[in-house]
Amino acid sequence: MKKTKRILKKGLALTLSLWILSLSPSYVKASTEGASIDAKIAELKNLLEEYEKKKEEIKKFLSELEEKERELKQKEGTLISIVEKVEKAKEDVEKKNKELDQIAKALKGLNVNGLWYISYMNGKGKDVGGSAGDNEQRSQVAIKRGYVRFTKSITPWFDGHVTFDVTQVKEELVSPNKTNIDGSIMVRTKYIYGKFKLPDMGFLKKPILEFGQAHFPWLDYEEHVNWYRCQDTMFTERNGLYNSADFGITFMALFGGEMPEWYKKKVNPYYAGRYGSIALGIYNGAGYHDREKNNDKPIEARFTLRPLPDLLPGFQISYFGIRGKGNQEKNPPDWKVNLLFASYEHEYFVATAQYYWGVGNQKGSDEYDKDGYSFFLELKPFNFSNIPMSLIARYDYFDQNDKQKDLPDKKVDESKRYIFGIVYHLDKPHKNMLVLDYDHVDYEDKKLKDDKRLQLTLQVAF
Repeated sequence: MKKTKRILKKGLALTLSLWILSLSPSYVKASTEGASIDAKIAELKNLLEEYEKKKEEIKKFLSELEEKERELKQKEGTLISIVEKVEKAKEDVEKKNKELDQIAKALKGLNVNGLWYISYMNGKGKDVGGSAGDNEQRSQVAIKRGYVRFTKSITPWFDGHVTFDVTQVKEELVSPNKTNIDGSIMVRTKYIYGKFKLPDMGFLKKPILEFGQAHFPWLDYEEHVNWYRCQDTMFTERNGLYNSADFGITFMALFGGEMPEWYKKKVNPYYAGRYGSIALGIYNGAGYHDREKNNDKPIEARFTLRPLPDLLPGFQISYFGIRGKGNQEKNPPDWKVNLLFASYEHEYFVATAQYYWGVGNQKGSDEYDKDGYSFFLELKPFNFSNIPMSLIARYDYFDQNDKQKDLPDKKVDESKRYIFGIVYHLDKPHKNMLVLDYDHVDYEDKKLKDDKRLQLTLQVAF
């Protein structure tokens, strides 16, 4: 039994062994397949982990993209704002350009000039703020002229012109009517006119017509021969016969064309008609700083001849005349002016001589017969040396009443004036300059002491 059991056990063991052996390839295969699955599972886990990582990276990248998108939108908004601002700025610039074009168009043909006389003077008598022959010593700084001139070329044949000047107020009111403007500088209009540039009229070249508060026919001409108006007024104006502008109409022209360029450059470009020039007009007769007090309209004319333009180009002879009434409301006296004027202008010097005879004056303050004469000389070293200087001298004789031996005491009758000066030109001759002069007046009436004045004047011109 025991043996049988052992045999059975052995058989059973053998059978079991054989069965196990029969199962062994499948087991090995299953075992191998199990290991492969584990590897796959491990690989899958790794892939899942990589996926999660990539997923996180993608999320992060998407987040960054969203941030970039927000930034781009913000920048887009900024760019749109900038573009809008640029467009607005462009519109503003275009608007400003249009405004500037309008301003430029308005300023086209506009010229602005200035001419100022600023003086220090020391002496006695009328020319330093006193009265003739008062023998009182005075000194002062004075603004004798303050022109600001505007000329606008409107068309090729028409200009508009206005000149403002200054004067010092002399108020003689007493309290309670007195104000605080006595001695103040006041601006007033010296010239304001329309200027027509007319076509040539045969022998008359470059004719022009001024209508308004226009140039007086004489003084502008003389002041472009004797350039030292800054020293003081010219001979006839200084003796109270008239001033330099009036309300009316003035016609001017050159005779027979113009002088050559060398003459205009080296001698004088003004009133440079080959055979002379003309200026004439009709006016209210009150001047530019008085109102018209009657209906008389004086006629005034200047005729200038240059008889030998090739042989003596600088020699000219002029006649100036006025026929009218003095500016008085009732019974205005006659006002007659006759003036002969000869001048010789050269590159190195200028010499003039004039003789006046007439009746009354512009104001109508008297009806005396008057006469007088004057000589002027300028030497111009600046044209033949490196010295930017000129020397000037002038002599005036004037008789306020040549048919009466003497006027009442202390009333100016005959007088003699002596002027000597030295000039330093700061840039171009006769433009910006310093003028030092001595002015002496000898009155025939011995109860009037001599007037004396030493004066330094700065002329500013631009």
